[in-house]
Amino acid sequence: VSAPPCAAHHFPARPATTARRASARLWIGATLAGLGGQLTIVAVMLHVFELTGSTLAVAMIAVAGLVPMVLAGLYGGMLADYFDRRTVALIAASVTWVSTLLLAALAWTGSETVAWLFVLSIVNSAANSIVSATKSAITPRLVPRELLPAAAALSGITVGIMVMAGPALAGILVTFVGYRWTYTVDVILMLTLFLGLWTLPRIRPEGATVRPGLRSLADGWSFLRRAPNIRLQYILDIIAMTFGNPLALFPAIGAVLLGGGPITTGVLTASVAAGAFFSSLFSGPIGRVRRQGLGIERSIQVFGAATAAFGVVLLLAALGVFSPAGLGEDVANIPLIALAMVLLAVTGAADNVSAIYRQTMMQSAVPDAIRGRLQGVFMVVVAGGPRVGALYAGTLATVTALWFPPLVGGLVVVGLVGLLVSRSPRFRAYDALDPQP
Repeated sequence: VSAPPCAAHHFPARPATTARRASARLWIGATLAGLGGQLTIVAVMLHVFELTGSTLAVAMIAVAGLVPMVLAGLYGGMLADYFDRRTVALIAASVTWVSTLLLAALAWTGSETVAWLFVLSIVNSAANSIVSATKSAITPRLVPRELLPAAAALSGITVGIMVMAGPALAGILVTFVGYRWTYTVDVILMLTLFLGLWTLPRIRPEGATVRPGLRSLADGWSFLRRAPNIRLQYILDIIAMTFGNPLALFPAIGAVLLGGGPITTGVLTASVAAGAFFSSLFSGPIGRVRRQGLGIERSIQVFGAATAAFGVVLLLAALGVFSPAGLGEDVANIPLIALAMVLLAVTGAADNVSAIYRQTMMQSAVPDAIRGRLQGVFMVVVAGGPRVGALYAGTLATVTALWFPPLVGGLVVVGLVGLLVSRSPRFRAYDALDPQP
C-alpha cells in the first residue's frame, strides 16, 4: 500500500473556471465519441447480418462481449484507483480508437470477416468499459460537489443523443455510403475524446492506493459491504432493469400487437431515450434535492408504474382496442402506439432521474481512492441488469403473452423497491449535504 503525492496532482487546487472548462471539453468529447460509438455498434450488427443472414449471430455479438466488458470494467476500476486516471483513460481510449480504425481498414480493403467483426467489437466494448469507469472517477475531481447532479444530468443528455440519433444515423450512413465511411466517421468523431482527455492535468487517486490485483478487488468489495447506501442503490437498479426492461419485446410488439413493424420498434426505443434526454434538459431542481435516497426510491417507483401502464396498453392492443383492419407492418394502431410512446418516455425520464441521484451519491459519498473500483462494479450492474431483463421478458412472454412481462414486472418493481427501502431507513434519510456511503 502506498500513498501517491497529491499536492502536485490534485486538480481542485487549480482555478474553478479551469476545472469547469476541462469538464466541458471532456463532456463534449465523450458525447461526440459516444455518438460515433453507436454508429459502429449498429454498423457491426448490420454488417454481421449482411454476411451471415442470422439474427442469432447478431445477438451473439452482445453475448460474446458481456464477460470481457465486465472483466475490463472491474480491472479498469482497479487501474483508475492506482495510476494516473488521465493516462489510464487515454490508453483505453487509444485501444478503442485503434480497434475502430482496424474495422474501417478491413472494410476499405474488403477483408472483413465475421470473426474479425466479433473480435474487434469485443475489444472495442471492453476498452470502452475502462474508459467509462475511469472517466466517472475523474468527474468528481473536476466538478464541485454541489454541481455533481448537473454533471450527471449532462451524462443523461449524452445517452439521449447517442440512443436517439446514433442508430438512425448509422442506418442512413450504411444505406447511402456503406460500412467503410460509417466506421471512418466514428474514427474521426472519437478524436474529440482525445482532445478532452489530453487537456486534463495528471489526476492521481487521493489517499492510500493498492496495486491492481486480487487484493485491490477484495478491498473494493469489502468497502461495498460496509456501504449500505451504495449497495442498496445497486440492488434497486438491478431490480428495475430486470423486471422493468421490455426492450427485447419491441420487435414482436411492432409485428404482432401494435403493428408498424420496424418503424414501431424504432419509435418505441427512441421514446425511452427522448424521456431521458428531456428530463436532463429540465433537471435543474434535481440538484436542490437533499434526500437523494428517497429520490431514487420515488423515481424507480414511477419507472415501475409507467412500465406496468405500458403493459396495460399492450393488453388493450391484444383485446383489439383501436385495432384497425389488416394490422401488420403496413397498418399500425396509431392511438395505442402514441400512448405507449408517452409511457415509455416517462420510464426513460424516471430512470434518468434515478441515475442522476445514484451517480451523484456514488461520486460524493465514495472516497476518491476507492471510486474507480466502485465504478467498475457499477459497470457490472449496468451491463448485467438489462441482459437479465431481456431474459426475463423474453422467457415470460414466450410462455404467457407479450403484455404480461411489463405489466407484472412493473408492479414488482414498485412493490419490491418500496419494501427494500422501507427496511433501510438510512437510505431513505440520506442527506446530500452529509453524504454517507
